[in-house]
Amino acid sequence: MSDKDIAPQQAFPYTGLGSDGMTLRDYFAAKVMQAMLGSNWVLKDEEIPARAYKLADMMMKAREE
Repeated sequence: MSDKDIAPQQAFPYTGLGSDGMTLRDYFAAKVMQAMLGSNWVLKDEEIPARAYKLADMMMKAREE
């Protein structure tokens, strides 16, 4: 079973206004971005989202172990 076969877990489920809410992966990425922007990380602006999602993916994988 691939990652695409698994429904994303919702961090804050919400079905109003046509939205399914924020996924847990999005929540993790947002927290990572918050930490990056509030610390001494030296990254170009365009690098921040990709790096945040890479770390979020690592957190999602750690949850499976």
